[in-house]
Order: sequence, then structure tokens, then C-alpha cells
Amino acid sequence: MFTGIVTEVGTVEDNVGTDDGARRVTIQAPSTTKDLAVGDSVAVAGVCLTATAVVGDRFTVDVVPESLARTALGALASGTRVNLERPVPTGGRFDGHVVQGHIDGVGTVAEMRRDGDAVVIRIDLPGTLGPYLVEKGSVAVDGVSLTVTAVDPRPEPAGRSWFEIALIPHTLAVTTFGERRAGDAVNVEVDIIAKYVERWMETRT
Repeated sequence: MFTGIVTEVGTVEDNVGTDDGARRVTIQAPSTTKDLAVGDSVAVAGVCLTATAVVGDRFTVDVVPESLARTALGALASGTRVNLERPVPTGGRFDGHVVQGHIDGVGTVAEMRRDGDAVVIRIDLPGTLGPYLVEKGSVAVDGVSLTVTAVDPRPEPAGRSWFEIALIPHTLAVTTFGERRAGDAVNVEVDIIAKYVERWMETRT
């Protein structure tokens, strides 16, 4: 389990295809690799992946076709910076919200605007995810735990929806959001609690 509190921004060194349709991604991350072992989990841009190799300050992960289809990881180019987080250790601090590292959909940065020292970002996403987002609720975007500041009042399941987040200067400085531009693809994970509630209601009807 993760909390959406980024501990390091790593740099993609390589992203190559494999014979089975997966992608093998190598990331330079001096802090993350200090006690990382093969088989350990790492959230890369919000996606829970398994380290398959650790050499010096670099680690490698394999991104299977299922993850490529549901995330924006396939487009990572050499030099791209990515948010990283290790799982929460037993007894560790819980500063964000429950983040599984299981991406629900790929959103697109539609707009970025200044609001004092903060930056407000509007993200378009599949309409099927709109009902899971509530104002002042939690969402993970590229692995960052954030508070939803506005939502599409009438999300269309068959079309597109949107939500907004407001980022303080610290978040912009310690994550990849400071480099985001309109048109960028982002990984979105909605709050697991909303999905559990939906499933519970389905079984009661």
C-alpha cells in the first residue's frame, strides 16, 4: 500500500520493448535504490511495479501489456522524470490517503492556471470515472495524493468528465507537476472507498 506522498523524483534512462509485448524501464533514483531489493514494490508515476533488477543507483521494472493499456507508462522517454514512492512500512507515517498503485484511467491535463501562489490544474478523464470524484475528496494523479477542488457536475459515462486540483509551491517543487503542461497524459487512481461503496450498493439491489 502507498499513501501518495512522493519520496523521490527519478529519471527514466531506458524504455525498451520485450518479446512478450511488455516494456522494460530502467530508472535512476539514488534515494529509492538505497535499500531496494529485487522483488520489492515501487510506485512509478502512481503505478505499482516490481523491481526486477537493482544496480547501483538504478532499478529496472517490467511493465506488462495490461499495465501499458491502462496507464501512460508506455510513452515514457529517456530523460523523463517520474514520481516514486516505496510502500508504507509497518508503523510508518500515513500522510496521504490509501493508494493502491492500480490505475483506473489515463487523464489529460486540459488547463493550468495561477491562483495566487498555487497552480490549479483541470484534468479531463473518461466519463466513467467522474462519479467517483467528489469535491474535497482524495485522488492520486501520477502517484501524488491530492485533494479535489472542483468536479464536473454532470459527468457523462459515455463521454468525458473533468476535475480540478490546486497545487501549492512545495508540491510543484518536489513532484513532476512543476514540469506538467497542457496536453500531458497523467495516471489517475480514484479513491478505493468510492469503489467499495459502489460494489456494496450493487449487491444490495
